[in-house]
Amino acid sequence: MEFVLKFKQVHEKRELKEDYTIINLLDDLNLSSQTIVAKQNGDLAIEESVIEDGDEIQLIQIIYGG
Repeated sequence: MEFVLKFKQVHEKRELKEDYTIINLLDDLNLSSQTIVAKQNGDLAIEESVIEDGDEIQLIQIIYGG
């Protein structure tokens, strides 16, 4: 079982672990949920969303400025 990860220039298939969530993915990538927005199959996803086989997960960096 696997899912597709899109983040910046990365577009890769990754092994899917059991009960793997968006927050697990962010932790594995050393990314903060305060600076990243996740989309699961094109829809905004919350941290607790479980990633399913065949899902496409896109991580988007939030840009702060003033």
